[in-house]
Amino acid sequence: SPTLRLCHQEVEALTPDITEFAESWDSLARRLHGQLGLDVTALERWPTLSPGERKRWQVGAALAAEPHVLLLDEPTNHLDAEARAWLIAALKRFRGIGIVVSHDRSLLEALTTSTLRVHGGSARLWPGPYSAAQQHWQAEREAEVAAYQGARAEQRRAAQLLDQARREQQSANAARSGRKLDKHDSDSRGMGVKNTVGWAEDRAGRRVGVLRRELERVSDGIGEFAPDKTMGRSVFVGYVRSPNPWIFTLDVPSLGAGDVELLGPVNLSVGREARVRIEGPNGAGKSTLVRALLENARVPLERVLYLPQDVGAEEARATLDAVRALPPEERGRVLSLVAALGVDPERLLASEQPSPGEARKLLIARGLGQHAWALVLDEPTNHLDLPSIERLEAALREYPGALLLVTHDAAFARACTSESWRVEHGQVTVTSG
Repeated sequence: SPTLRLCHQEVEALTPDITEFAESWDSLARRLHGQLGLDVTALERWPTLSPGERKRWQVGAALAAEPHVLLLDEPTNHLDAEARAWLIAALKRFRGIGIVVSHDRSLLEALTTSTLRVHGGSARLWPGPYSAAQQHWQAEREAEVAAYQGARAEQRRAAQLLDQARREQQSANAARSGRKLDKHDSDSRGMGVKNTVGWAEDRAGRRVGVLRRELERVSDGIGEFAPDKTMGRSVFVGYVRSPNPWIFTLDVPSLGAGDVELLGPVNLSVGREARVRIEGPNGAGKSTLVRALLENARVPLERVLYLPQDVGAEEARATLDAVRALPPEERGRVLSLVAALGVDPERLLASEQPSPGEARKLLIARGLGQHAWALVLDEPTNHLDLPSIERLEAALREYPGALLLVTHDAAFARACTSESWRVEHGQVTVTSG
């Protein structure tokens, strides 16, 4: 019978299939160890392995089982560029049926041949990888918008014609009731006038009826139409930039974690309109660099949004309480952004504990809606679906403050940043574009 393997998002558990895969020395297991860059002695240090290393072990164990169907839920979360390349190469060699849930567009373009879009309470299969499928549904959506706008224009024309006919009917009624015959009018002439006025009144009445039915027909044909959610530049109306031209400056001989030196020397600065991507392999020192920049901020940290990779339950509750306490205008901005990111604001406000995904979206929305002077975002696309990522991209392009973005998502970075800091081999290399 067909076999199936599921790779969950979570990678905390060292499961028996991973142990069996590590201990196996058949040709397939050895090949996967090499393709995924796996050290077979690493399982002894499982609690200290990075999420990215655990993910490669998880996927390798699933591939080693040679299933007929492989289900992958966000397989590239926490993977750096090198690990992602290893994973994609290994998955390309898989000859079974693969189904992947992912917000990683480079992965989708490399692996998928069709796209199942879950949208508006239904699921529909589109041909091609994400970019091709997206062109299809966007073209269909544009046709729907054009048809809706055309129907609304027809409805307005029908309403105007009905209004005009009703005015004509009122004039005919007034003519009939207000007509007075003088003593020189003959009976036949008076009857003719009465008949003429009556015919005009009847014609006006029939026309009103016809146009009323036409308006009803047009209105019934319009149906329901939900506009697309957006995160546009109106969010930043009234934004006041930092009075200090520099948000962060850092000039130190070295940076380290404990007694281990990771980077040095480091001489960097972030202006109030900078758009910086921080990239590099896992363990190179990106998080250490971000912490050092925050510690050397030139502006109050309450005007800086820092979004870590993982948001704790206590911080999530505190953020929700802070949003509830905002002035109405600011709270409205934040909640409109929350909605655009795919979270129901009313349900979120009524909850006691946001989920990890909701907490990340709420923090991002708070920073944008409260007009922070700088956003420091560590893997902000984790836990976001693709429509939310694309709306966040649009908002960050319009955001007028400083942006510091730690991400392995190259497409997202290209859309939002103009400068790159590569953290690798103990150095930070700065490039523009």
